[in-house]
Amino acid sequence: MASDWSDNILISELSDEPALSEELSAVYDRLSPRATKHLVLNFSGVTYVSSSHLALLLRLRKRLVDGGRSMVLCSMSDQVWSVFMLTGLDRVFRTAQDPMTALATLQLESEQGLGD
Repeated sequence: MASDWSDNILISELSDEPALSEELSAVYDRLSPRATKHLVLNFSGVTYVSSSHLALLLRLRKRLVDGGRSMVLCSMSDQVWSVFMLTGLDRVFRTAQDPMTALATLQLESEQGLGD
């Protein structure tokens, strides 16, 4: 479930299906087309991603970028990371080792005015 980490950062703890598709869709719906929050997606509970998950992630990224916001994916298992590498999406999405690193990255950007 997605929760506010700060005034401008939303974090979502993801898990495997059926919750993964539902959570990604809920986060997409929660963020307006002119998104006002950055997003951290924690993949620590995810062991498998499908092409439909990747499509949802790309739509989510587009919504955030169009709103001038950022998204960081973190805590990916080797299995999930390999899917991103094989599809070339490792060059599209920003990643971090863990949630704290992802949050710190977004917080620093926000303080420097890079993402606001």
